[in-house]
Amino acid sequence: MPVMHTLAFDIETVPDTSYGRRLLGIGDLPDDDVARAMFFRQRQARNTDFLPLPQHRIVAISVALRSGDGFRVWSLGDDDSPEEELVERFFDGLDRYTPVLVSWNGGGFDLPVLNYRSLLHGVRAPRYWELGDHDREFRYNNYLSRFHWRHIDLMDVLAGFQPSGRASLEHIAVLLGFPGKLGMSGDKVWDTYQTGDLSAIRRYCETDVLNTYLIYLRFQLIRGVFDEAAYQFELGMVRDYLRSEDQSHFTEFLSAWSSTD
Repeated sequence: MPVMHTLAFDIETVPDTSYGRRLLGIGDLPDDDVARAMFFRQRQARNTDFLPLPQHRIVAISVALRSGDGFRVWSLGDDDSPEEELVERFFDGLDRYTPVLVSWNGGGFDLPVLNYRSLLHGVRAPRYWELGDHDREFRYNNYLSRFHWRHIDLMDVLAGFQPSGRASLEHIAVLLGFPGKLGMSGDKVWDTYQTGDLSAIRRYCETDVLNTYLIYLRFQLIRGVFDEAAYQFELGMVRDYLRSEDQSHFTEFLSAWSSTD
């Protein structure tokens, strides 16, 4: 029986100020001023600071991998890795292992942003874009169809694919007794990026991935994929990993999780 791979993932983004300069025709203004102009334009158009997806640049991609008898969490590349390298690493992993992808709002945000950035950088991803032309299995189960299981967008699935049923990762994590956010949130990423603290952004992204993966394990329980013993085993594997890693954000996450048991 082939080894199954499950990959929960999350991305963090900042305004693509290079694109903003071209889009708005504002020349050589500093990044902060360009971003302010981008946010202002969006507020005028949509009454929100949340930029259109093509205006996002990826600064972190974090993943949680369950494979064989192992589990681990990490961020792709390092603090200095350019966006193109992060995107290449993500899609190379898909091409190599064909994992089941797990996300929270990945269909509405993370994957479309990855699509646009791979288009920008010319990053090839034939396995990701496969629809059955070269592998018949992908005709009936691929990464691109909303109703297939090779990518499970938990937010979309649990809402019954209805916009009115959607909930935030934070709210569902806390509902289930998982830590949720630990002092950081997506709306703080741009300010944190401007200070140069990429490590803080990557740590935050990793805790979001952990919350997503733990919700996925619970989802597998209610689907009947896991019985209670298997579910507890998988939770124990995550706890053991967090204990084994000498990283402050994992220790904080484990402590917050334990306090809700």
